[in-house]
Amino acid sequence: MTNDNNLNIEKNKENVSKKVPELRFQGFVDAWEQRKLDKIVDVHSGRDYKHLNKGNIPVYGTGGYMLSVSEALSEKNDAIGIGRKGTIDKPYLLKAPFWTVDTLFYATPQTNNDLQFTLAIFKKINWKKYDESTGVPSLSKKAINNISAFLPSFKEQEKIGSFFQQLDDTITLHQRKLDKLKRLKQGYLQQLFPKNDEKVPRVRFANFDKEWKLHTLGDVAERFDNLRVPITASDRISGATPYYGANGIQDYVEGHTHDGEFVLVAEDGANDFKNYPVQYVNGKVWVNNHTHVLQGRHELVDNKFLMIAIKNVNIEPFLVGGGRAKLNANIMMKLELLFPNMKEQQEIGTFFKQFDSIISFEYSKIDKLNSVKQALLQKMFI
Repeated sequence: MTNDNNLNIEKNKENVSKKVPELRFQGFVDAWEQRKLDKIVDVHSGRDYKHLNKGNIPVYGTGGYMLSVSEALSEKNDAIGIGRKGTIDKPYLLKAPFWTVDTLFYATPQTNNDLQFTLAIFKKINWKKYDESTGVPSLSKKAINNISAFLPSFKEQEKIGSFFQQLDDTITLHQRKLDKLKRLKQGYLQQLFPKNDEKVPRVRFANFDKEWKLHTLGDVAERFDNLRVPITASDRISGATPYYGANGIQDYVEGHTHDGEFVLVAEDGANDFKNYPVQYVNGKVWVNNHTHVLQGRHELVDNKFLMIAIKNVNIEPFLVGGGRAKLNANIMMKLELLFPNMKEQQEIGTFFKQFDSIISFEYSKIDKLNSVKQALLQKMFI
């Protein structure tokens, strides 16, 4: 390592007894000191905002930004938001000026305690362990103040805090890119598919001008639900074949139930009715009894297009049942969809498949960065 911004990755078997982390920046050797949070932060209560006028001061709750008002609880000092009631395990940074509601505490670091380092401590704490309610999760100032943490010198805190701030900024950058890609995809869906009672989309690939034709799903696709086989987790044999349930891959197993191009549509147990689970698969897969298996009829339907077309339908009105809503096969096969000719389907299907690949890549980068962050939180803190 050539400068003091580098991490010393030599492991010390006596780290715990010496009160030092497994991984730290070069130039720091002193033991960390244990303190209660009441010696690190001042915890403040949020307040009701309903008496305030509209303005440009953001109001925050346990879920983040809510609205803007005319006054601030904290004018100059950034702080850490931590739930008092409801969501208590997702602390986040509050940029001054701000107002917090009465379900959200805000904690400001005391002198010689770095904000970003303290935020990392808060994110590392298992807050559910300190839940004081048997119903809606809740925390008290007393519970927060009594939690102990190990701290290094202020300079080392600044190094670690700055490091995690840069990592969080990178994650945020990728999240914004992902959100932009998702918005772009939604915009293309609206442009490349006909609206309402129209028979042609407003934007098309070159050399296509014919009207789209209305068909029921049963007219253009076959259903292969009869090949599905559910397997309990204890009976699955680990392998390379993706095992699909209503919401996607649940496991990887030996063998397969289907081999080819298919579109999987959740039958029951969908986790999102607004963005209903519909997936394109190609190759060997194992499908359980909670998702329908469709395949476009040869020469009539491109399966990539079929997946996008079904995704474009609001499935929620067609669901039946109570707590576990279900899309019955006979109802699904009567869904009416518009289809262009095969070549235009292939153009659209390939376009969105490529778009989904880019989105999936961004998801994977964010997952990897979050995994790295969690690993470093374990190694760089006591």
